[in-house]
Formats: sequence, C-alpha cells, structure tokens
Amino acid sequence: MPGGKLVVIDLDVRDGRLANVQLSGDFFLEPDSALHAINAALEGQPEQASETALADAVLDALPPDVMMYGLSPQAIAVAVSRALHREAEA
Repeated sequence: MPGGKLVVIDLDVRDGRLANVQLSGDFFLEPDSALHAINAALEGQPEQASETALADAVLDALPPDVMMYGLSPQAIAVAVSRALHREAEA
C-alpha cells in the first residue's frame, strides 16, 4: 500500500470463486475481529471481480467503528488482484 504497510493475501480459487482467503501483513486493525470480517467478505467472491467490487465488499462487511492503520479496502483489493495474477502464472 503506498505510504502504508505490507499487505498479503493468500487464497485459492475453486469453481471460479475465491476460497481459503487469508489477509496478513504489517498493518493494524481495531477491533481484531475485523480481520475475520475481511476474510469472510472476500470468501466466495468471483475470481473475475473488479478491484472496485472487491474493495466495496470489504467496506460493506466492516462496521463503521473499525479502524485501519496502514491498510485500506483498496489496498486489500490490489493484493487480491496480485495474488490472482500470480496464481494464473503458476
């Protein structure tokens, strides 16, 4: 994330949908339960979803009191896109 922290997404693709999504990196979330909400929001998203759609899914899943430090829904969406691109190359 520009000016932020390391953002990493590990995932699988099953039947054209994201599976086993795990967000990690050098960032902070308050409350900690927001990490589960982000992973759950991405789980099952279409493999061909746009970065905007992925960022919106993350944003919609988070309650308004969540604080993200060194992280944004857009940065998460970019990390998903990069993970999918890497997987396609393998």
